Amino acid sequence: MKNIFFVMIFSFLLFGPVFQAAAQNNSEASSTTLDTTGFPQWVRDLRRWDIIAFGAFPFAMFTVTFFHDLYRWNNANGMAFNDEGFRYAPWPLKSAGFVEMTKEEYERTIWMAVSLSATIAIVDFVIVKIKHNRERRRIESIPSGSVNINKRPYPIQEEEDEAASTDIEDESGFE
Repeated sequence: MKNIFFVMIFSFLLFGPVFQAAAQNNSEASSTTLDTTGFPQWVRDLRRWDIIAFGAFPFAMFTVTFFHDLYRWNNANGMAFNDEGFRYAPWPLKSAGFVEMTKEEYERTIWMAVSLSATIAIVDFVIVKIKHNRERRRIESIPSGSVNINKRPYPIQEEEDEAASTDIEDESGFE
């Protein structure tokens, strides 16, 4: 068994540079960037929802598992802090002989985590839509037409400039 492990490690180290060279792109393809302006807004919104839902899933799974274990611990023995009580405790407090979840509990935990991550993505979608609508209404409320702004330089006062420059020279000791 050890020999197979060492052969696998050696082959990955030996062929690693070959795989890396095959994965590199040419300079033309790597210099292009993805322009999403051609996609409709609903596609971009769906992609954002997808990214947030999948990104939130691990955190949702951890949270749901932790609270489900707390629920099991409370139902089993009222969250007792003895050797028997720690068999149902959540992850940081689990003992060596902890009681595993049943298949139904695992399925319920996964569905709850999926639901929580989808809810987080939906809440983000609603918040972004509210911000977009608020910005659109602000832009639409600006009166139409062009605004003329006339900028003029301050009038030049040559006498004051000459007096200020002689005062500075006198104070510095240079003439």
